[in-house]
Parts: sequence; C-alpha cells; structure tokens
Amino acid sequence: MIAVVVLTHNRLHLLPRCVEDVLLRTSSATTEIVIWDNASDDGTSEYLAGLSDPRLRVVRNEENLGTSAYANAVPLTTAPYIVEVDDDVIEAPPDWDRILLEAFQAIPGIGHLAADLKEDPNDSAYCYLKYVKETKDVFTPKTVEGRRILEGPTPGGCAMTSREVYDHVGGFRRHKKLVFWHETETYVRDVRKLGYRTAILEDLKVWHAGSPYYSRTTPAKMAFYEHRQRAVARKDLVKRAILSLPFAAALNRRYRWFDPPSRYVPPDFGHAPDRP
Repeated sequence: MIAVVVLTHNRLHLLPRCVEDVLLRTSSATTEIVIWDNASDDGTSEYLAGLSDPRLRVVRNEENLGTSAYANAVPLTTAPYIVEVDDDVIEAPPDWDRILLEAFQAIPGIGHLAADLKEDPNDSAYCYLKYVKETKDVFTPKTVEGRRILEGPTPGGCAMTSREVYDHVGGFRRHKKLVFWHETETYVRDVRKLGYRTAILEDLKVWHAGSPYYSRTTPAKMAFYEHRQRAVARKDLVKRAILSLPFAAALNRRYRWFDPPSRYVPPDFGHAPDRP
C-alpha cells in the first residue's frame, strides 16, 4: 500500500534514530522501504547491511546524487502511495504512516500531504515553518473529515503523494547543477499547477533534526544556499522596485501576485555537544 523512500549521505549519527524511531514504527500498510545511500563513507553502509526488515531494500550508489536521487529511488517501488522521509527525521508516533494514509484518502483532491513538525528551536525547518505560519498568509486552516490541515504549499521532511499524482506530474525532477536542492518545493509547485491540493496535516507531528546544531553543513548544502541567496536577492530587488510604485503594494496584497521580499533571518543554531 505504501512505499517509504529515504535518501542518506554521511548521517550515521542520526540514521539509526530515523530507522528505529520512524521507519520501524510504520504499520502493516507500509510494504516497501527503500534507503538510498548516496556514497556515504562514515560507516552508513555497514550499519545498513545489518538491518533485516523484510520490507527493506538498501541501494548503495557510488556517486552522491544528492536530493535528485529521489528520481532514481522512487521508480524502484510499486506501491500506490509514496512517502519521502528525510534521514534527519528522528522520531514519529507509532503507525504514523497509516495516519498519513487515512488522511490522504479522506481529503478530496489532495496531491501532497506533509506531516507537521514537532517544536524544536534547534531545527532550521521548524523555525522557518513557524515564521511562515505566523507572518505569511499562505496557509488556510481547515477541518476535513475531522482532520485538521493547513492548506497551502507544503514542506518535505515526511510527506505523502500518490502514485497516480506522481505519474501525472512526471515524478521528482533532477537538478542539472546542484547536488543538494529543495526538490520537494519544485514537486509541490508542479502538483499545484495541475490543480491538486497540498496541505500540512496538523494531527501528525514528527521530529526533524536538521540544522548546523545537529549536523555539519556540507559543501553541497553551502553551494545550494549561496545559489539560492543570489537568486532571492535578484528577485527581491525587482519586487521592491515594483512595490515602490503607487498603489502596487495594496494591489499585491489584494491579488497576491507575488510574496513580498522575505524578512526571515535564521537564528544562530550553534551545535550540539555530541555533533560529529
């Protein structure tokens, strides 16, 4: 019924938590688990070799394809529902996959449904999502079949799509230049363009441990952040010029042509005492 796909690269300090407290807490609804090892050299392959769950398939790739590897890993599965889980998601409640599945099946027209994030001021994804929820008018709270959702553009981390939607969209894309990039952001945009709904399931929270506090920032991530910062700076320059025109700001608030320039400043996360 459900295929869970995890990409990992040199996260041996977090991966066992992801396996034991997330993947092995799935219900019988999950029939396939693929862990794609992106050329790790920190003992990840030896750890994965010791796992014995019959649903598990480990793929060792000799080149780090980064997040583009989802485009390679998902076609190895056949289940009608697909869940992508980050390797730094380290805790989820028992049977979380069934909770996500039943909500997905209950929400008409849904194309991508993400778990909400457990509060953690040391997690960059939680901090940014909190900022977006509180300052940007992009989510609409709704209750559908007794389930609380925030309808709007969804994050990754732990999220479900259906095989039908995945095939209609054309699957996850690959980036031509970057190893690490936000492939889910592009997938969600493609899903929404085709008229499907996307939402966060507030009734399900998982613990995402992603930031320099938990793991060193890799050169691939640094390259992505620098690339993104340059692109955002160019766009913000144009946005500020447009918003300076008479009535432009008021009209943009009414018609939502584009998001205003971002004012988000990430906190200084520091690092955990036991961070490798």
